[in-house]
Formats: sequence, structure tokens, C-alpha cells
Amino acid sequence: MQDSWPTIRFDFSGAAVLVTGGTSGIGAAIAGAYRAAGAEVTITGTRGSASDYDEDLSGYRYLQLDIEDRASIDAVAAAVDRLDILVNNAGFAMPSIGLDEYDPDIFDRAVFMHLNGGYRMARRLVDRLAGSKLPGGASIVGIGSMSSYFGIEIVPGYGAAKTGLIGLTRALAVAWGRRNIRVNAVAAGLTESRMTAATLANPAWAEPTLQRTPAGRLGVPADIAGPVLFLTSAAASWITGQTLPVDGGFTVAG
Repeated sequence: MQDSWPTIRFDFSGAAVLVTGGTSGIGAAIAGAYRAAGAEVTITGTRGSASDYDEDLSGYRYLQLDIEDRASIDAVAAAVDRLDILVNNAGFAMPSIGLDEYDPDIFDRAVFMHLNGGYRMARRLVDRLAGSKLPGGASIVGIGSMSSYFGIEIVPGYGAAKTGLIGLTRALAVAWGRRNIRVNAVAAGLTESRMTAATLANPAWAEPTLQRTPAGRLGVPADIAGPVLFLTSAAASWITGQTLPVDGGFTVAG
């Protein structure tokens, strides 16, 4: 994974990292990057065990998580006895499985999944994070999106949650800074993943985004992993409460 960044070498030797939704896409890239940097990485997924996935997850500790279920979140948090870094990544846009976020019940699910669930996980783990001895302090990183900044018609619930994530990031940074916990987020542009496969396959969605992106390409999961590792490293020890767009320049282009 780190061969993607030939001028940068992160060292997270011995750090305890939890990446929710770490079995595929952006979460898998982030988990793989931490593991390559020497961290002890726990990932979560929706299936019963790691062996239920086609991917080789043998290098990770695996915990089952339903991010929509409070008891499931609490159980995962209770199973983590030491933690330096929490990456709240679990979730998906409801339209990707054919659900309409304009249905109030589906809207509620989307907001809980992408905002409340991540907050609950962070709150349940804050005492463990406060005990971290990681250089630069413990970290929480949330995964936002372009819907954190723009109104995207098809995902009102997802977009509301990802916008709320920016405010939550600021509030927790203020509240928990005194406990040596930094809280940041990355706002991912259109990135290849299982969730975005249908979007990328539709030229009506993908082409306008590509044309507006100064970098001239859409994202891949490794593009998001690098900034996450930076934000949790000692090099970023004076950065907290920030949301970093990682989008090839999409948000600054006219």
C-alpha cells in the first residue's frame, strides 16, 4: 500500500487502530495502509466472521458491526481494550441498494448510520483514546464526502449526515482536546468503491465530475488513505477540528 506514496513512510508501529467498515473500498485501503505502517488493526464488517469475505482479512482482528444498531456499536466498543486511532468509515448511500432517502424512515436510517453511529462509537471509546501514548496524541477521523459541502439531490439523508459530520468534528475537537484527542475528517471526492460503482458506470454522473476535477481523474481508495494517515500522525499534531477535502480539486473548480 505505501508504495503508492514513494516519498512518504509512516511509522505506526504498535499503534492500536480501529477502522469501521474496513473490509472493502476506502475502509480497506485505510486499514491496509495502517497495517503496512506497523499498526495493530481491527476492522469491522457486517458479516459474521472474516472468513465470510472473499478478501484475505487474516492480517486483521475482525469484529462484526451493524452501524445502525446501538447494541452492536456498544459491543464493538466494549471489545476494544486499547485504542490510539478511530476511523469512522462504516456506512453506505441508501440509493446504492435501491432505497429512497426521501422516505422519512430511510432518511432517519441514513442520518443515524453516518452521523449518530459514528458519534456513538467515538463516545463509547473516548476513555480508551484518552489513554493513548501515541506521539501527537490519539485521533478520531471521520469520512465525509462532497455532500458535506454541496446539495446532492439523490442523497438528502446521507448529505445531511455528512454535513453534520463537519460540525461534530469541530465540537468534539474542542471538547476532547484537553484529553489529548484530536478529531478531524476527510471529505472524499468521487472515489472508486463498491458503493460508487453504479455512479461511475453512469456517464451522466461521472463525466461532469471528471470534467470539473483539475487533477483530471476520479479518486481511488489509496488517495483517501494517505491523508488519513497524515492526519493521525505526529506531523499533524497541531491539526484538529478540521475537514480536509480530498477530491482532486473538485471543490475549488468553477
